[in-house]
Amino acid sequence: MKALAKIRPGFGNVQIIDLPEPSCEDGQVKVEVKFSGICGTDLHIYHDTFKSYPPVIMGHEFSGIVAEVGRGVRHVREGDRVTVLPSTAVTCGECDYCRQGFYMFCPSRRGMGHGVHGSFTKYAVVREDMVRKIPDFLTLEEAALSEPLACAVQPIEELTSLHVGDQVLLSGPGPIGLLCLSLLIARGCKVIVAGTTADKGRLRLAEQMGADVVVDVLTENLDDVLKRETNGRGVDAAVECAGAGASIASCLKALKPRGKYMQVGIVGREITIDFDLVLYKQIELCGSLAHSMSSWEKVMSIWEQRKLNLKPLITHTLPLSSWEKAFEICEQKQGGKVLLYYDYD
Repeated sequence: MKALAKIRPGFGNVQIIDLPEPSCEDGQVKVEVKFSGICGTDLHIYHDTFKSYPPVIMGHEFSGIVAEVGRGVRHVREGDRVTVLPSTAVTCGECDYCRQGFYMFCPSRRGMGHGVHGSFTKYAVVREDMVRKIPDFLTLEEAALSEPLACAVQPIEELTSLHVGDQVLLSGPGPIGLLCLSLLIARGCKVIVAGTTADKGRLRLAEQMGADVVVDVLTENLDDVLKRETNGRGVDAAVECAGAGASIASCLKALKPRGKYMQVGIVGREITIDFDLVLYKQIELCGSLAHSMSSWEKVMSIWEQRKLNLKPLITHTLPLSSWEKAFEICEQKQGGKVLLYYDYD
């Protein structure tokens, strides 16, 4: 089978390679990948600013059809439509973090797509506990958003206490930012979405999704907009999804005293900011790394209850053979979520 892999360390070094079809052992589930989303992490791996263990098949946001089950598998069977929790591919299962569901901090952890083989291919073999069946009404395209949705659920639903009527600055309208936006809107918050001119299409999408205000910070004065929209008080919370120094500085500045700051975006390098603002404003500051077991289970409840419509976020669906074009769309911020599908048969 064909697979898109990081073949060695360094910038780039990503290409389509041939690999044997994986076997399905006891307790494992073989999933035929139907759709796999391109994540910001994949771009970081391409640029070699996120640790990976090449040669490794990239991709970790995916849905598919169960093609085979190993002995002892009880909860899924061939033909089931599923999504997969990719972050727990390798964990010790014994440390405090694993036992509490915070597997991202397990010292032995390796996730799919960077630490072990991922989903930019035809088949992925995973443990049974990583697999979740999806409701019949949910499309496989939407189900591929399960993992990034969990990355939005953790900061918005679990790590902050936001309420109806709170005013929130969301900086960075990429796929994770737009997923955070969908949750903030569902909470009844007033959301001001900030981006740059390069985010023009994504800002338009944010507006269509229900953002109260969208701001191009390169053509508008964000400070003036925030003063107008908050009557000079500042926002109750800031959610930083861009992973950029200027964005982080703007978010800290925008907060009212005792406001809440959530770091969701990966910066990937050292930056300089006025950190005294955290002190002088007594800011409640929190980082959100991916997700936990509770956020993953909450995603399953969101799907079952039809609480969100995320179809508008999926703006491009391309064949795996066009991965370079797909990556370029993401790099140039030309769409929302970009999905790949296998096309080599």
